[in-house]
Amino acid sequence: MRKLFKVACIFSLARIASPRKISRFLSPFQYNSCYFSQNSILANSLLSINTLPTIFRCSSPVLLHVSAQYASACQAFDKMSQRVAQYPQVSNISHVLELFRLVREKPSFINAKIVHALVIKLGALRHLPTVTSLLMIYSRGGSFSSSMALFSEVVDKDVIVSNAIMTACIENNLFEAVVNFFLEMVEVGNEFDSTSLVILLSALSNMKDLRRSMGVHALCVKAGTLSDSFLSNALLDVYAKCNDLYSSENVFREMEFKDTVSWNSIISGCLYNGHPMMSLLYFKQMVSISEQVDSVSLSCAIAASSCLEELTSGLAIHGLVIKLGYAERGHISVANSLISFYSQYGEVDAAKYVFEEMECKDVITWNSMINGLALNEEVIESFNHLHIMQFIESMKPEATTLVSIISLAADFMLLREGKAVHGYIIRRGMESSLSMMNSLLNMYLSGNNAKKAEHLLRTMPVKDLVTWNTMISGYSQNGCNREAQTLFKKLQGQHLSCSLPTLLGVLSSCDAPQFLQFGKSIHCWHVKLGFENNILAVNSLMYMYIHCGDLVASFELLGEISFTADVDSWNAVISGCTQNNHFGMALEAFNLMRQISRVNHDSITLVSAISACGYLQLVNEGKSIHGLALKTSSGKDIRVQNVLITMYARLADTMSASLVFNLCHDRNMCTWNCMISALAQNNKAKEALALFHSFEFEPDEISLATVLSICTQLGIIRHGKQIHGHVLRSGYFKNSVISSALVDMYSSCGRLDIALLVFEKSPEKSIAAWNSVIAAYGLHSNGRKAIEVFTELIESGMSPTKATFVNLLTACSHSGLVDQGCWYYDHMLTSFGVQPTTDHHVCIVDMLGRSGRLQEAYNFVEDMLSQPESGIWGALLSACNYHGDLKLGKKVADILFSLKPENVGYYVSLSNMYVATGSWKEAVELRDIVQNKKLAKPAAYSLIDVGLG
Repeated sequence: MRKLFKVACIFSLARIASPRKISRFLSPFQYNSCYFSQNSILANSLLSINTLPTIFRCSSPVLLHVSAQYASACQAFDKMSQRVAQYPQVSNISHVLELFRLVREKPSFINAKIVHALVIKLGALRHLPTVTSLLMIYSRGGSFSSSMALFSEVVDKDVIVSNAIMTACIENNLFEAVVNFFLEMVEVGNEFDSTSLVILLSALSNMKDLRRSMGVHALCVKAGTLSDSFLSNALLDVYAKCNDLYSSENVFREMEFKDTVSWNSIISGCLYNGHPMMSLLYFKQMVSISEQVDSVSLSCAIAASSCLEELTSGLAIHGLVIKLGYAERGHISVANSLISFYSQYGEVDAAKYVFEEMECKDVITWNSMINGLALNEEVIESFNHLHIMQFIESMKPEATTLVSIISLAADFMLLREGKAVHGYIIRRGMESSLSMMNSLLNMYLSGNNAKKAEHLLRTMPVKDLVTWNTMISGYSQNGCNREAQTLFKKLQGQHLSCSLPTLLGVLSSCDAPQFLQFGKSIHCWHVKLGFENNILAVNSLMYMYIHCGDLVASFELLGEISFTADVDSWNAVISGCTQNNHFGMALEAFNLMRQISRVNHDSITLVSAISACGYLQLVNEGKSIHGLALKTSSGKDIRVQNVLITMYARLADTMSASLVFNLCHDRNMCTWNCMISALAQNNKAKEALALFHSFEFEPDEISLATVLSICTQLGIIRHGKQIHGHVLRSGYFKNSVISSALVDMYSSCGRLDIALLVFEKSPEKSIAAWNSVIAAYGLHSNGRKAIEVFTELIESGMSPTKATFVNLLTACSHSGLVDQGCWYYDHMLTSFGVQPTTDHHVCIVDMLGRSGRLQEAYNFVEDMLSQPESGIWGALLSACNYHGDLKLGKKVADILFSLKPENVGYYVSLSNMYVATGSWKEAVELRDIVQNKKLAKPAAYSLIDVGLG
């Protein structure tokens, strides 16, 4: 754990003999000369003093809550030169000034009023130093209005009292007022000094007003005040804050005398403008000329190393920190930067060491450590630090800390811990913080607790657009589509302007054909608000149209942006088609992308295209895309390799699937599950079970459900019981998928009693579990019990599915309950809302055929509205074979021979009917046809499990 610190100390003691030498160990970043080739706006901005008021009035007043730092302005005022003018003699004025000095240490409105009364009593209101000090005490005591009133009473205002009121404005975040005061000074002809300009630049820096800052710079050039280091440093800062780093660097290069503040300003300015490499380069230059670095320089350099993920540079700077004694002197900002640096680089043990060695910690220290732990997925320890922080009297968690920890609870679905933080917020009376309440909303919605989020929304005293966006998006993510759309309409009813996140959030609720009309109205809002050229908005619209079944609209949108479409645009269409079972359209879009687009595919594109090939049973196309994947880096993506295994499984090519699996070096849990499932789906249950025994991970619910289905195929209850034991030990018995798989396994192995026991003790009975019990009774020819379970299912409030009716009709068929089965089939759609499919038609034909009602079964097939599939005719042929109806069987067989001429099973069934009726000649002729077509019946086999049952 201390290895990194040993390296840092080596940098400090062994290699860094002087601060200049640290530059050797920083990365050799090259100065980007191209960056400085831009045209300077400043060159055309050297304006005369007469035009200055006009410049300042051109821009509309803006109050921006940006940085609260106004240190340069306040320090400039506090260090101003003393007045040399003569003032009226006031008795005991020295005592008043001493009292001012004491009050300034702990300013308050009460103390200011007491001092003010004393000044009036002594008749010292004409004494400008006294009035100036009193003005500042009022401001810093929280009564800016009193400062303004006092300033208005001053008759002969000089530059220092004017500077004082401008400083008071900055302290109270009234930045535009500073500009107005300065304009007033210029217009009435009062003098201003470099301190006035520093204060003015501090206000403009907070406002990020580049244009007026350039005017001040021109004024500084004309007045010849740039030799003042305070003023030059203020110009450095304002250009950096206004995102004009080029001008900031120009000012820095032209400075004759650069102090530590100058270097700190350019280093932090580069970092602020997103140029950490340049920030680190300036720090290197600063050290190389033996300029004294301080905590600001070191903190910025460490932050730059963190942004660049330069561990070597960070260690070198840490070594300099140790060498200069900042570690022992307890500079909190430097230690905080080190904690963030090591956390960002994944060295959380090093971050913990820095944290534990700190004697003094502030709120930023705790926030950095908590965020660092969260970043490295040490979630529980992150919450423990928050818990410890609560018991430190001077270190109560603030809004920033709580918002960070709430986001952590949302990301990791820690609803219990998030509720505890919510309780703490209520106890502290911090519900007025809008950012915290919005974070809580997001946490509850991420934890699928929409009801709690609704209650929180109702009780929030103030809501902003972020609140509405969070709630709308959360509803959509939780499947509450109607609620999301209703809330969007309510937002429009309150005449609040919606943003792009609002439209994207509500658009995701349109995921079914019934929401197409509402989705079209959102499309209109996109156009109305000017988002028709926003690529993210268009991608979301295409995805919506595909989900709602309007593929034409989606492809039209794609055609409109074909020249500007990115890979996400094509993926939206291709993956959307795949997810909605439009596999042919997905492949068409994929081919179109390769033909007309200059955009290269990525792993997501390949996953969707390969999956479509698997569903469509397109062997050649699937192998072609596999070859394309191997030619690019996407072929090494684990998601692509997993979907290749699944595709080959659907193509019944387990050899290719095994080859992909064996060549995969970074297998994850999904890879193993895909391969085991591939073997199980292709009747290679023994190989699948053997592969499960060599599983490299702790099995999850998917693995266990798959291996239970393998035990069901093999009829091996011994292995199934072992899996059941593991399920109980690992706590997966609460999983409804596992419960239904256990029911299937036990019923298939003849232990209906245990299957029913598993179902009864299941804490959560899903529709899959109910279906398994109905199928279990059907397998054991107990149709009446299956009907009873179906009735219980309906009474429990759950809705039956297509699989439910397949199992129910199968149970009726095996038990001879023909009339009951026909009744349920007739009422599937009208009473239960389930549309009959081919599987249900097969069940009805099988049920009628088993009971000998062959002509009725034939009439049922003939009366079907759609073209009957081969499986339906196959069920009727089996029934004809069972009952020896050769006439009807021959008619059905002729239909099947035209539909599936390669299926040898149909020939065998008809041949058996010929033999049963003594028509040997026809039987021999049929067998000759089979031999001539080189059709072969798959070899059958039986399994015996030798072991304890």
